[in-house]
Amino acid sequence: MVLSNESSRFIFGSCLTILCLLVVQPRRASSALLFGLRSHHTNHQHRRPMIQANQSTCALFAGTWVRDDTYPLYQSSNCPIIDPEFNCQMYGRPDSDYLKYRWQPLNCELPRFNGLEFLLRMRGKTVMFVGDSLGRNQWESLICMISAAAPTTPTKIFRGDPLSTFKFLDFNLSISFYRAPYLVGIEMVQGKRVLRLEEMSGNGNAWRGADVLSFNTGHWWSHIGSLQGWDYMESGGKFYQDMDRLAALDKGLRTWANWVDTNIDSTRTKVFFMSISPTHYNPSEWNVGTTASTTKNCYGETVPITGTTYPGTYPDQMRVVDSVIRDMHNPAYMLDITMLSELRKDGHPSIYSGDLSPKQRANPARSADCSHWCLPGLPDTWNQLFYNTLFSLI
Repeated sequence: MVLSNESSRFIFGSCLTILCLLVVQPRRASSALLFGLRSHHTNHQHRRPMIQANQSTCALFAGTWVRDDTYPLYQSSNCPIIDPEFNCQMYGRPDSDYLKYRWQPLNCELPRFNGLEFLLRMRGKTVMFVGDSLGRNQWESLICMISAAAPTTPTKIFRGDPLSTFKFLDFNLSISFYRAPYLVGIEMVQGKRVLRLEEMSGNGNAWRGADVLSFNTGHWWSHIGSLQGWDYMESGGKFYQDMDRLAALDKGLRTWANWVDTNIDSTRTKVFFMSISPTHYNPSEWNVGTTASTTKNCYGETVPITGTTYPGTYPDQMRVVDSVIRDMHNPAYMLDITMLSELRKDGHPSIYSGDLSPKQRANPARSADCSHWCLPGLPDTWNQLFYNTLFSLI
């Protein structure tokens, strides 16, 4: 959880006292915004976002997965930065075919990732991923891909919270991850976590100096119960115990977008936004028209979905992302990985995670991780697309 040290300003500047915050009755936001969002999402489950990521003639994000035995680009045993929750081979995944797939856009060839070129072209620069653990997934993947191309290059790593940085010393290249799962600020106020939908708090101070910024958010906005990361949302001087989650995401993303437009010089810094990374907890989504699945989630899935479209529901959150980015003065480049990732039901850690106990691994119906991705694995393709768009190779 990212906490600022501005609690005192919040306490005395708010029009409500802390006592009122603690005893406030549950509020649910109701406004034209909620109605508009619900209408915007009706009957659009299978449509793709209207933004096509500022693409050239190559439709990078529409295509199929093809087998390619020259993959993966690195071995997990040669990349010590991989966190246990992503290190599927180390923690007993018995199959490896999921590592042998390459993304094939429909109307072009996607240049292969070249780690040496990345080092040379980004010499002296800073790349920063900002967001939740999916951003960390991508951060670790990129470091592994570069390291495999230059295994003797001296490096240095600093792990912290919220900021972790990996440096390729000979190239003076820093690749960082800043943990901010909501992008907007969240503060601890007398033991209560307050998600401030209209303020960035101190987060942005660490982002301004980067040459490349890649943002992501999404999963934490829908968590409930013990997984929910906040106790109250604050918007317009009012506190809510809950709110329409799409409306909350919209408010938070518009705060982020305004911050980017106001604080980032687009002539100096390239800004990316990684679209919503899908989960695979419901086999009925990809087993349409077949007999009932014997599994309850992604456990046991070993091959991608064939074809170019996912038979299940397209994430509603993408409508919000699309709308916010279209309204930016200097739109972030949307790395639209959602559909291509939906096809990879085989790419999750499932029970092969170092974060699970033996007892949890023995109960995949309850414990399988179908949110994150194995490394090596799908995030390597995200970074291949990131690399190609960053250097405009297509």
